[in-house]
Amino acid sequence: MPINYDELMALKNLGQKYSYTDREVMLYACGIGMGADPMDEKELAFVNEATAIPRALKVVPTFASVAAWGAGPGEMNLNRVMVVDGERDITFHKPFATAANITADSSVLDIFDKGKDKGAVIRHKTVLRDDKGEPLATLVASRFARGDGGFGGPSEGQPEPHKVPARSPDKTVDITTRPDQALVYRLCGDRNPLHSDPEFARRAGFPAPILHGMCTYGITCRGILQTYADYDAGAFRQHAARFSSPVFPGETVTMDMWKDGNVISFEARVKSRNVTVIKSGRTVLG
Repeated sequence: MPINYDELMALKNLGQKYSYTDREVMLYACGIGMGADPMDEKELAFVNEATAIPRALKVVPTFASVAAWGAGPGEMNLNRVMVVDGERDITFHKPFATAANITADSSVLDIFDKGKDKGAVIRHKTVLRDDKGEPLATLVASRFARGDGGFGGPSEGQPEPHKVPARSPDKTVDITTRPDQALVYRLCGDRNPLHSDPEFARRAGFPAPILHGMCTYGITCRGILQTYADYDAGAFRQHAARFSSPVFPGETVTMDMWKDGNVISFEARVKSRNVTVIKSGRTVLG
């Protein structure tokens, strides 16, 4: 069934209610690979609340991406097998508590028709609010619906991607993923079998299940945390990235970063396959 442009643009879903506890906070941190070294106190602060010396549990900024998992404007009736994440841009208004009741307001921003054989891009926004109605984070998501193009909608007008500097990276870090990482990350909410079922992945055109794009997104947040943010989750004002190719669980993600004032530009690649997996990355620190 082809996309109905007017109906999709009108989708809106306000006041969606969610809650989470420190369990979900720690599970997300484990899902993006934190705590792999059980002696790394800086990362343990995000995955372990029980310590001999009292300290507050920290919340990874990009936990915002799963705090209200499932929130959205409404049913879009897309070809699920062919849908992948395109981009994510989160603006952080205030730090997340380790447990909270929150609400989500979602709406569609725009839809772009890339052509019958090229798919469609749908951008939608979700604003997360605390129990006082104050904004916590604004999430702008882009879905690439590879099987839903050719519906006659606009093809131009997508926002220009952030350009990373032409100079050599100021810092580069390698972050290893585990072979079972997608199976852990999916427990944060995204149960799409593309990330867990070999046959489903093959039908979608992949040789094996792929890591969630949003897991790779969280890994890039982890890269900024350990380099330029000194593990200060409250320093993040924005974290945005474009997904250009999937990571397969078990691969090592190499993250290149450029610092210009409080803006960190970044890209990520898998050297073993000579492929860039994240492009146009931009983090703003406060």
